[in-house]
Amino acid sequence: MKFGNTSIGQFIPGESVIHLLDPRCKMIGTFVLLTALFMAGAPWDFVPWVFLLAAMPRLSRISMRAILRSGRPVLFLVMFTMLLNVFWTPGNEIARLGPLRITEEGIVSAFCMGVRLYFLVVFAAILMMTTSPMAFSDGLERILSPLARLGLPVSEMAMMMTIALRFIPTLFEETDRILKAQMSRGADFESGSMIKRARSFIPVLVPLFVLVFARAENLAVAMESRCYVPGGHRSRMRPLVWEARDTKAMSCMVAFAVFSFLWGMCLPKIASICLDML
Repeated sequence: MKFGNTSIGQFIPGESVIHLLDPRCKMIGTFVLLTALFMAGAPWDFVPWVFLLAAMPRLSRISMRAILRSGRPVLFLVMFTMLLNVFWTPGNEIARLGPLRITEEGIVSAFCMGVRLYFLVVFAAILMMTTSPMAFSDGLERILSPLARLGLPVSEMAMMMTIALRFIPTLFEETDRILKAQMSRGADFESGSMIKRARSFIPVLVPLFVLVFARAENLAVAMESRCYVPGGHRSRMRPLVWEARDTKAMSCMVAFAVFSFLWGMCLPKIASICLDML
C-alpha cells in the first residue's frame, strides 16, 4: 500500500519459507538479528548484512523493490541522523563549514548510523510483511505469557496490537482519500509558509478524526455483539505449533548473528596481518 510517495509495510500473503515459520520464531529471530546489527560499528561490519538483505527476496518471495521501499518513511530521519554525526563527532578535521567541522570519525559514524537505522527498519518491515496481524498477535501473546503471572494484561495488550496493525493501513487509506477529495476542491498543501501549510491540513484532520472515532465505535459494537470479554480465555482456530523448520530457522539466524559479530572482530586483524605480510 502507498500513501503519497511513502510505502507503508503491511502483510503480504504468501507461501514462502519465511511466511511458513512460526511467528514466535520470526519475532525472536528478528530480535536476535537486530541486536547483532546494533553491534556493527564499522563500515565493513555491514557486508554480511548486505548479503542477507540480497537473499530476502528469494526467502520471502517479496520483490527487492518492495523491501527497499519499506525503509522510505525513515529516510528523512536517516539523513538527519547522519548530518548530526558528520558535524558533531569529534576527531580529525578534514573540512570546515563556518562553525561546523567535518571529521573523519564523523563520516564513519554517520555512515554506520544511517545504514544501521535503515537496515533496522527494513528487517522489521520484512517481519511485518511476512506475518499476518492475527499470527503476530498470537505469537506476541505466547511470548509474553509468562508476564501474565505477574498480573499484566497480556491478552489485552496483544489485542490492542492486532487492532493497531489492522487499522494503520486503513487510516492511511482514509487520509489519502480525504487529501485527494480536498485537492479536487482546490486545496493547496504545498505552497506558502510552513504555518500556512499546517493550517491547510485542518480540513483533512477534522474528517479524519471523525472517521477514526466512528470506526472505533463500530469496532466496539462488533466486539460486544460477539461477546468479547477482556481477559477471558479464547480458543484458537489454528493454534501455534513449533516445528522442526522453526528450530532450523532459529539456528540459522543465531549462527548468522554470531558470524556477523565475529566478522566485525576478526576482519580488521586479518587485514592487518595481510598488510604486514605484503
